[in-house]
Amino acid sequence: MRILLLNGNTDSAMTERMHQLGQQALARMGLAHVTLVPATARFGARYIASRTAAAIAGHAVLDLVAEHRDTVDAIAIACFGDPALDAARELAQRPVAGMADASLSIALATHARVALLTGGTAWVPMLQEFAASRGWPAERVLVRAVTPTGDMIAREPERALSLLAEAAGAAIAEGAEAVVLGGAGLAGLAPRL
Repeated sequence: MRILLLNGNTDSAMTERMHQLGQQALARMGLAHVTLVPATARFGARYIASRTAAAIAGHAVLDLVAEHRDTVDAIAIACFGDPALDAARELAQRPVAGMADASLSIALATHARVALLTGGTAWVPMLQEFAASRGWPAERVLVRAVTPTGDMIAREPERALSLLAEAAGAAIAEGAEAVVLGGAGLAGLAPRL
């Protein structure tokens, strides 16, 4: 099975990091028959941190879906906020999963209240709207952000760990039963919190 690991950001180092983490996860799960095919957006923002960048990323995602859809069995949009998720599903005509949609679906299947924690305060209203568009009420999904953007966190994770831990603790104090770290730049940080 071949899965397109599609990064809607233009940072190829981030794509490679997610690819490495994905390969490690597949190995732990004994899924040697699954191959991740990494792809990085050819245009748009290095790291999505605004509505404009997210809209452009949607176009970049669809560009890569059109290019790869006939060579893969499924597609994973490895870009939190899932730019163009529904359009990608329509275009691909094969399974397409979005990082935000999948992680929140799993968390909400087992927990009454979940905190979605990301980097960059501009993401808070965008992710609140995303959750609402998926039918998840605000009382079930607490969207929180630390000030450094995901890009900043990816470049200097040590500086952000205490901020993320503090924000996660505050969300738990507000009633969150689980915390989802959202954003490609936060990939691999969960075990360290």
